[in-house]
Amino acid sequence: MQFLISLAQAAPAAPEQPSALFQFAPLIIIAVLFYFLLIRPQQKKQKEHQALIASVKTDDEIVTNSGIHGIVTNVKDATLLLKVADNVKIEIDRAAVAVVKPPKKS
Repeated sequence: MQFLISLAQAAPAAPEQPSALFQFAPLIIIAVLFYFLLIRPQQKKQKEHQALIASVKTDDEIVTNSGIHGIVTNVKDATLLLKVADNVKIEIDRAAVAVVKPPKKS
């Protein structure tokens, strides 16, 4: 009986729990990396695209997301009228603009 009591008293105490900061530190680090590697660049790219769309004006040569090349003939609030060939004009959404080509030097 003495032997069991001495074993119970000699049992090591449970290890001390690390602080909450150390427990959540890996999650916080992953969240910060996720923001700087994925979210922030995407927001920057989106702002650049919005600026590109806002800068489109008449007689600009553009390429749409679907690959249609043309010249802007009319600019409206939400759409653009695009001349793709002689006597062929199509109306596209502003968000469909992928690239504004630099003007040709004559």
